[in-house]
Amino acid sequence: MSKQETNNTTILITGGAGFIGSNLCEYFLGKGYQVVCLDNFATGHRCNLKAFENNANFRLIEGDIRNHKDCEAAVLDVDYVLHQAALGSVPRSIKDPVTTNDVNVTGFINMLVAARDAKVKRFIYAASSSTYGDSQGLPKVEEVIGKPLSPYAITKYVNELYAEIFSKSYGMETIGLRYFNVFGRKQDPNGAYAAVIPKFVMQLMQMQSPVINGDGNYSRDFTYIDNVIQMNELAMLTENPLAINTVFNTAYGDRNTLNDLVNYLKGSLSKYRPEIANVAIEYGPNRAGDIPHSLASIDKAKELLGYHPQYSLQEGLEEAVAWYWENLR
Repeated sequence: MSKQETNNTTILITGGAGFIGSNLCEYFLGKGYQVVCLDNFATGHRCNLKAFENNANFRLIEGDIRNHKDCEAAVLDVDYVLHQAALGSVPRSIKDPVTTNDVNVTGFINMLVAARDAKVKRFIYAASSSTYGDSQGLPKVEEVIGKPLSPYAITKYVNELYAEIFSKSYGMETIGLRYFNVFGRKQDPNGAYAAVIPKFVMQLMQMQSPVINGDGNYSRDFTYIDNVIQMNELAMLTENPLAINTVFNTAYGDRNTLNDLVNYLKGSLSKYRPEIANVAIEYGPNRAGDIPHSLASIDKAKELLGYHPQYSLQEGLEEAVAWYWENLR
């Protein structure tokens, strides 16, 4: 696609001030697209938009997906929607299932209806590996899921059901991307519901002992942000009819234990400050709603989208740690 063609394409990124959303904004602006960001700054940050807030191709709408009129305003003259807005975190959903449902389900339907009425070309949305629930099989294959283990997981599964119904009932093109433990630059290390990697990075930089939930042998398919950006772009641009109106695992396709993760982080950070290698690790109880092991099959994405992830956990951590060291010390 040429620069001239991309300049005529407008993408709405909901939750565009968040970790994943702001990285998507930056990437697509860099490729010459018109980008609209919708965010209410409940969990997103204005500083994530600072680098491109004066870009002529960028427009910020401060609004809430729970407000249908905000959704209607955001999709006006938009070609594609990359729907990232949600309330994440399993523990938060257990503590406050009502708000999680309002944002993740009601907000999702509002966006679907607005996108349908505005006749957007395609609606790509952030799904979640939590949808696999109590399914025991590894690797996780898109067509085999279990029962959800948290209110958050329920909301993300409901998103997939609504997307499928909107595709069948209204002819919408939808693609769901089941994210697996995404990490990278701009991910917030602060707050009660901070993700494990930025939280551990921040603690290690401050010479504090990270606390691992359980014995550290739970494993995850940690997925660097650039792999996620690649999947969003492939989902947006694919012309393969078999890739539309379905869901894809968005992951690297490998798993590492939490103990492995901390050791990799200590190794990366000790290049900047050697004594970090000696910080002790503490262990606490397992976290409610957590699944023991997570590993994605990415065969479907490879076959139908031509997906080839560029960053393993260790390669992504090197880049992420460099960003945190530069920006958050």
